[in-house]
Parts: sequence; structure tokens; C-alpha cells
Amino acid sequence: MHTPTIAQLSLDDIYRRLAPVTARPSSPTASYTNWARTFGCKPQAIYEPENEYQCELALELARREGKVVRAAGVGHSPSDVACTTELMIRMTRLNRVLEVNTEKKWVVAQGGIVLHDLHAQLAQHGLAMRNVGSISDQTLAGIITTASHGSGMEFGVFSTNVLALTILLANGARVTCSASEHSDLFYASLSGLGGTGLLLEIKLEVEDAFRLKEVAESVPFDMALDDFDAIMTSTQHPRLWWFPASDTIRKSSSDRTHEPRTDSGNWFWDVLVGFHLVHLLLFIARYYRDLNLAVCRFVTWLGRPPLSRVDDSHKIFNIDCLFLQYTTEWAIPYENSQAALREMRTWLQREIASADGLRPHFPIEIRVSAADEIWMSPSYGHRTTWIGIVQYKPYGFEVPYQELFRGFEDIVIRHGGRPHWAKAHNMRPDDLRALYPRFDDFVRVLDEVDPQGMFRNEYVQRHIYGQQGDTADKYKK
Repeated sequence: MHTPTIAQLSLDDIYRRLAPVTARPSSPTASYTNWARTFGCKPQAIYEPENEYQCELALELARREGKVVRAAGVGHSPSDVACTTELMIRMTRLNRVLEVNTEKKWVVAQGGIVLHDLHAQLAQHGLAMRNVGSISDQTLAGIITTASHGSGMEFGVFSTNVLALTILLANGARVTCSASEHSDLFYASLSGLGGTGLLLEIKLEVEDAFRLKEVAESVPFDMALDDFDAIMTSTQHPRLWWFPASDTIRKSSSDRTHEPRTDSGNWFWDVLVGFHLVHLLLFIARYYRDLNLAVCRFVTWLGRPPLSRVDDSHKIFNIDCLFLQYTTEWAIPYENSQAALREMRTWLQREIASADGLRPHFPIEIRVSAADEIWMSPSYGHRTTWIGIVQYKPYGFEVPYQELFRGFEDIVIRHGGRPHWAKAHNMRPDDLRALYPRFDDFVRVLDEVDPQGMFRNEYVQRHIYGQQGDTADKYKK
């Protein structure tokens, strides 16, 4: 009996075969909201494929109906990068490790696997990711397409650890690419914002499982800035937490070790005080704005004692994000770090001293990454310092943040800042072309592999193609 190809199926047949993985209109999964509840959308349909065939069906449907398709993961990105009003494919059921090579230190995993699950499966083989960011609540494809990062002068963004990609293109072709095979597609996809196609499989360089020893202490801002190079180069994975209200920086150094694990947790201080009490105080500060400064100084005091702990690598890399939050993060050339941070400090001190000034929450996170050759990576061409700022949303309630973020962005832009691709920003094509020497090559590849714009959601249209209007506003929650 002849089995029809996807191209031979009727539209009704495609809908019928997609029905088992289609979110019902009355289901909570029929809409999309990111983790922080700052952006959301209601697509015309959401598909949650369990295999590649169902992905192919969804793309065939989109081709016939002229619809935009957006791939999404678990929704951790604090922007509308995953939003669409047309068709969405949630990739989280494509979440298996397919192949492991313990000798050559690589794995092949499906793009929808969440990092927490990847850590667990790698550990079963005595392996680990070489570097991890502050959280592991994202999919592997998500961190690749946004060039997400951890910290380390000798460690690039996560996309630099990718050896090969298998992509489902807009025309239905399944293509494997690498630095030596379809190299333009490879370098465009590594920080491609989902614009080149669905990332089905990712071949990732890993290493033997390892523990990290973190040592942290609080020092005055000036001391940390004067010793900035020494701090960032003397450890494998540095991280700074800057508390503007107390003019203090918490410096953290993490290095590989064979020492046994230690238990540094304390329920009273970490949970009851550090989470619940601080959460309540932040909520009250919505109504008594100057309390924000007192809360920040209180948290600085909580974190003042020196810390030393040892644990599995991803447990040291990861932190608890604590509360829902607005956030933005920018990457500046490493050589501009001290000048940018000192200018930022002058601005924030002026705001804190003013009765009507801005009241920043805490902390400002500072990390570094190595230079790379990925076309749209914020670390393309130079070592990079990443600076991220947050305003917490206690119990989900809104707080003022836009004026604070504008002041922050004005400074980082003056120092050559490039935005983190997963986070909201206002950069348009002319701005990005000036920052990214391979921007036009990136657009060329998008046009070649997706001439009809199937994968160009509003985020891509706005930032890469210059669509008029701030369409991000309609997705804000």
C-alpha cells in the first residue's frame, strides 16, 4: 500500500495528524507567557511535537497557509523573542540525549532538552557541560540561538561549544552543518534567533564531570575596580555582584577542584530571611520607595561573610533567581569595563542621593567571556564583559523599571554595548550593522534559507529587518 508523503497529504490530513500534539483552545498551554510574566502571546495554534515527523507536518501546514512559525522552549527569555500571533512550536518534548562519546567528549542531544535534564544525563556518563550560566531552566536550543553565556576569560558563549547542528529548514529539508560543512548556515544559526530553522539536534563538546570550589567575599567598589583585571584573570569562572546602595561588590571565584562536596546551606538565612523576608520587604517598598535602599543594604549585610563551598559544577554555576523580575543585560568590550562601571556608579550614586531619584534593586551582575567568531554573538571579535541589571516584581506586582533601564542602556551603549539577544532591547538594523561586521552575511543566510520569512516572528522582523513600530509593546504583560 502506498504511503503518501507529507506533500501529498491533504490539509485535513495534516490537521488530523497534528491533532494529538495541538494545544486545545481551552487549555492553559494554548497561550504563551515567559517565566517572569513580563511578555506573553496567544498564537493561533501551538504544537508540541514528539518527533521530527510532526515538526515536518507543522512546517508543511505553515507553508500552505502562509503562516509564521516560531519555535519556543520553556519561556525563560525576558523578552518577546519567542512570541508570535501565528503558529508556535514548543520543542520541549524533543528532549533526549541521542548519542554520547565519552572518549572524544561530545554528545548529540535534541534541541528541546532542558539544561537541568542534560546535566543529569551527562552525569550518568561522567560528563558535564564545560560552562553553565546562572540558570539551567532553558532549553539547549534556546541558549544556542541567543548566544547565552556563563563566565570565564577563557570560556566563550555556549554556542562556541557546538560542533554541529541538524536543522529543519523552511522548505522541509533536514540539513546538518558545522564549521566545515555548510559553514555559513552554521555560523548564522549559532546565534540565529531561531531565524534559520528548527534546531533538531545539537552536537555539543563536553568534558569529564568536575566539581567547582567557589570562594566569595565582599569588598568596596573601588577596590574591586582597581583590581578588576586581577580578579577576572586569576580564576576560571569569576562573577561580581555589585550592590550600588552600599557601594560594595561581592566577588566570586570558582575553579575546578578534587575537594569533597561541602554543605553551605542554611535554611534560616537562605530561605526564611534571604527569600521570604526580603520578598516581603520588597513588596512594602512598592509603597515606600526609599525602603528599597534599606532592603539593598540589608541584603548586602546578609552576604557580607566570606563564603567557601564545593559542589558539582552546574550547582555552583547556577543561582536562585529568587523573584520574578524585569531584567536587561548588555555586553561591552572588556577593555571598556572599568570606565563603563565607574560612569554607571556616578550615575547611580546621583540617583540614590536625590530624594526624587531612581531606586535600583540589587544586584548588578558582572561576568566575562572569551572572544569568538560567531557572526551575531555579542562576543564576536573581542573579549566581553556582561553587565546585567534587574528590578524585582515582588509577588508578581509591577514596579517602575523603564527609566532605570534607559539610563543603564545609555551608558553601556556609549561604551560599545551589544544587547543580550534573549532580553528586550531597542536596537534596530542600522544600530546592529554598526556593531556586527557580519550582520549583512547573517541577513543573507536568512534570506537564502527562508526566502518567504516563515521563521521571522515580530522580534526578528523588528530587530533584523527593521519592521516599523515597537511591536514588543503588544506582548508586554
